[in-house]
This record gives sequence, structure tokens and C-alpha cells, in this order.
Amino acid sequence: MNVDNKIESLKASLEEALATVENQNELQQLKATYLGKKSELTQLMRHMKDLSNEEKPAFGQKINEAKQAFEALIDAQKVIIQKREMDALLKKETIDVTLDAPDFSPGSAHLLNQIIEDIEDLFIGMGYQIKEGPEIETDLMNFEKLNLPKDHPARDMQDSLYITEDTLLRTHTSPVQVRTMLEYGGKKPVKIICPGKVYRRDDDDATHSHQFMQIEGLVVDKETTMSDLKGTLLVVAKHLFGPDRKIRFRPDYFPFTEPSVEVDVTCANCDGVGCSICKQTGYIEILGAGMVNDKVLKMSGYDPNIYQGFAFGIGVERLAMLKYGIEDIRHFYTNDLRFNKQFKR
Repeated sequence: MNVDNKIESLKASLEEALATVENQNELQQLKATYLGKKSELTQLMRHMKDLSNEEKPAFGQKINEAKQAFEALIDAQKVIIQKREMDALLKKETIDVTLDAPDFSPGSAHLLNQIIEDIEDLFIGMGYQIKEGPEIETDLMNFEKLNLPKDHPARDMQDSLYITEDTLLRTHTSPVQVRTMLEYGGKKPVKIICPGKVYRRDDDDATHSHQFMQIEGLVVDKETTMSDLKGTLLVVAKHLFGPDRKIRFRPDYFPFTEPSVEVDVTCANCDGVGCSICKQTGYIEILGAGMVNDKVLKMSGYDPNIYQGFAFGIGVERLAMLKYGIEDIRHFYTNDLRFNKQFKR
């Protein structure tokens, strides 16, 4: 058998077949036919056993050179097919850049985020820092260091969601205040606000949610007074509800502040005269506040004979509902774009 003639014949047949291949699947099948285990070129290797030891190296070299030549032909055709397929795809997916762009409707920040960012900007302008902390808290940070020991009746007011006996979803952002005071080691003043999500075991309805947003504030210094607290909250009320707003304090009880107060703002609907919205009182409750309890200061490393402070807590959803006349807290969490679009900046 003349191996050179056989190889030339196979090469000519391969070139003729390659000219008719239209896609990569056909090319793969052709490659198997001419270079696979059952191909004629591979079958030629069986004749090695009939050759002498002197003839075998030259015969093997011819077969290997033929394989390399066949692979080169197939690879060259593969490049041609790939280019042809890419050109067809580009032609099919061509974009006319001269066409008018679709009308994209720009989004906006969620109303609650807008209010948080607005309040953050206000307090940063007054020299406050923004502090954040974990939403899964320890009982120690969430209650005990805030003057709420395990047997304290005020714990029932929180109606907590416990994960283990000693960990829970935080019921307020006050633990961030505790963590900050501990971080400062009782050695320097504190002036922070703490925005974030909080959780309570509550039934969802028009005015309650098991998850809501709070912004709490804390100031600790050597000469902090109740007057400073009132002046700060008056600035907040005027910023949120208008320059003509007034506020008033009403005595209340919170374990972590003493004295404690509920803070009311004059009703924007009737300007303090009295209407159905404010139940004829002329005022609407907006937040709770007070002077930091001495026990809380001690547990966080501050000497109450040197330092004193004030704290306050604002419900973000409540502010939004009062400011914009929203009657159902669930609107904030249903992600209805018709609702969200009403409050673009």
C-alpha cells in the first residue's frame, strides 16, 4: 500500500468536504470522520505491525504530519465559520442608534429614606455623628444596660421578639447609644443620632407594624440640660413641620431617662386652635425624650456627678404619616409605585 497516495487522497476529500460545511456542528462531525478513532487515517496505523523496525519511524512520522495538516485545515475552516456566524448575529441584532430612546421614568428614594436623610443632614449640621449597630442584639445591651433588668415590668411594654434566651431583634436603637458610650469609655462627650430598623411583637394594622424605623439621639456632656433638649427638639419640629410650630413637654415615664417627657407639636392643620385631627387639643404627639438616667450613665462608664445628658426617640413612620397625612402605615411596605411616586424629591 502506498501511504503517501492514501494520505493525499484523504486530504483532497477533506478539502472538498470542508467547502460544503455550513456550521460548527457539521464541522465537528467532519473532524470525527477524518481524525476520530474510526477514521481512515487512524486505521492506517494498523499497518505498522506489517512493517520492519527500520520502516516504522518513517511511517509513523507521515501519519502524524497528516494529522497535523488535517487539523490545520479544520481549524482554518472553524475561524471562517465563526466569523460568518458572528456577522450574521450582528446583522440580526443591529441597533439603530438614530431611533428615539424609550421614555425611562426615573425612580426616587423611598419616603422613609428621604425623611431619614433629611434628619441626618439636619443633625450633622448641628455637629452630631451618625452611628449604627446590629439589629440582632443581646439582652444585656437592649435592656439591662438601659435600666431594664430581667424582672422589670417595663419590659412588657417592648413585647420583644427573642431568638434565644439572651438574643433578640432589637426593640429600639438605644443599644447603639450604649455601645457608643462604652466605646468612649466615659471619657469624652457624646453627640450622636442612631437611625435604623427596630422590631416588636405587634399585630400589623393601620397604625402598627412588627417592623418600623426609629431615629434616636443622645447627647452626653458636662453641662447638658433640659433646656438644651427642648431647644434641639424645637429646631427639629420647625424643620419638619414649618417655622411656626411650637412644642410642649408632658411628663411621662421611660426607664432609661429621668425625668421623661412626651413631646407634642402644634397641629399644622389648625395651627394649635383645635380640630378633629388633633382631637381638639391643638397639639399632636411626635416623640419621647428625657434626661439620661444616672444608672444608665454609670453602667456605660460615665460618672453622673460629672456628666449628664439627654436622649430622644423619633418614629420615622409616624413623622411621615403626620407630615404627609398618610393614614395607613402599611403603605410604606407594600412597594406600590403609585404611592412611592407621590414623594419624589
